[in-house]
Amino acid sequence: MNKISRERNNPLGLGELIAVALGGMVGGGIFSILGISTEQIGNATPIAILIGGGLAFFAAYSYVKLALLYKDEGATYSFFKKTFPKSRMASSVIGWLITFGYISTLALYAFTFSSYFCSQFESLNHPIGQKLVAGAIISVFAVVNLVSVKGMGKVEDVMVYTKIVILLFISGLLAGKGDLQKLQPLISADTTWMKVLMVSAITFVAYEGFQLVINAYDEMDKPQVNIPRAIYISIGIAITLYVVLAVAALSVIPKESIIADKEYSLAAGAKTFLGGFGQFIVIFGALLATSSAISGTLFGASRLMAVISKDGFFPKPLSEKVQTYIPYKAIITMSIFAWILVLSGGLQVILEFGSITFILVSFLMAVANFKKRKETNSSAWFTGIAMLGLLAAGVLIVYFEFTENLSQFIAILGFYVLLAFGAIIYSKKNAPTADKK
Repeated sequence: MNKISRERNNPLGLGELIAVALGGMVGGGIFSILGISTEQIGNATPIAILIGGGLAFFAAYSYVKLALLYKDEGATYSFFKKTFPKSRMASSVIGWLITFGYISTLALYAFTFSSYFCSQFESLNHPIGQKLVAGAIISVFAVVNLVSVKGMGKVEDVMVYTKIVILLFISGLLAGKGDLQKLQPLISADTTWMKVLMVSAITFVAYEGFQLVINAYDEMDKPQVNIPRAIYISIGIAITLYVVLAVAALSVIPKESIIADKEYSLAAGAKTFLGGFGQFIVIFGALLATSSAISGTLFGASRLMAVISKDGFFPKPLSEKVQTYIPYKAIITMSIFAWILVLSGGLQVILEFGSITFILVSFLMAVANFKKRKETNSSAWFTGIAMLGLLAAGVLIVYFEFTENLSQFIAILGFYVLLAFGAIIYSKKNAPTADKK
């Protein structure tokens, strides 16, 4: 795309890009991990969230460097394909994994939205009602993304920056009623640092949205400048919000209540300790946060699916676009699969599948950046730390799954086998003639 064309078709500036990243991060993240994390490590939850954020910073370093080198909206998939051009089958597997990783986060955000929404309506507060509401909210933002790139960007701006203000307000409400003594001791007798690190690995999924910025490369203004700014700023904001909100919640709401109502713990606690107004603000903040997460994830991930489809690893029609940029068939397909995942799984299995997937692909991006470190002008030691940290996080979360919930671990493993099988079959089916001989 030439300079004049980009200047005329650059609907997404720095503000919109930060909004897209925060839309993908500050959504289902804090509202879904708070209860699960508290159940595992109690008062150490803010520490785990902070460590998870630090890991996200190290992971983001490789994404930024590779984005500036390759200038490609395919992000994770394209970076791997271009770094290892002879690994066609592996590229297909990576494409399938990252796409279904994003689908799992769409399902996670929709599941969290429906949990908070339905908790206020007795007629809907049951599994069927929750799944119907989840499907409805996915459909709403599929339509938003189908209508207009710039319109989606403006909607995302309003939702993201409003939700940040609301989340800070919620933190203030909770802090005003809170007692920091309830956070003592930070590490209880039955909590080990190994378990804190395991939960840190699970929280990584709450930061995965930063990659979505890169998927909009062809639709952004000054990508070489705005990509690193948008990614690092958004991660910093997300860490701050998560830690502050977790500390505030734990200082007010008894851990037993957070654990018992972990699918909508903040709303349940707010009703008891902040009254009707406080509960309304918490629920409104949760709905707004998860809504923008659905919109931002669907926006970026559909572009990725279109790129993969264009290369023949998904059905070719999924790469078709309208209004120059909008991959309408990919948006519709991702929305359908996200709802199917909501219908088939619960909060924790969706959360942990997403965590494992994004840790795996982030590790592969660190490997790719290490290989290209001279071309990307990357620090070998910084990239090496990212590789080691992500590898350790992956091992820890797999160990956690294996020891804590073997049946769930087997289910997740089975899903990975199915994805790998589909990716391999599709890569062979659409391989160049020379490769098939």
